[in-house]
Amino acid sequence: MLIEVLKSKIHRVTVTDADLNYIGSITIDKKLIDAANLIVGEKVQVVNINNGERLETYVIEGKAGSGEVTLNGPAARKVQKGDVVIVISYAQMEFEKAKVFKPTLVFPNEKTNTLD
Repeated sequence: MLIEVLKSKIHRVTVTDADLNYIGSITIDKKLIDAANLIVGEKVQVVNINNGERLETYVIEGKAGSGEVTLNGPAARKVQKGDVVIVISYAQMEFEKAKVFKPTLVFPNEKTNTLD
């Protein structure tokens, strides 16, 4: 039996921009992507601390060290620049493997979105 469990989480990053006219996705600083064990194109859930919105999108790579966290396309209607969000990914795995699996949790500096 497969179950879905937390795979990765970037906890409390500040949205640096919201670009309604981009084709979609969330742009994330490459260093955060790597630290969180995410890959480009991976489906993620974005939880907005400021307004309680939850949405799903996919990851695209931003410049390493930039601190960029930009919601693009329709997702830009659910956030504002300056909002604090949590980015979560999940994985499906066998029940027994899931019991011992350890997710990757990243806690960046909330003001700079960097890994100090």
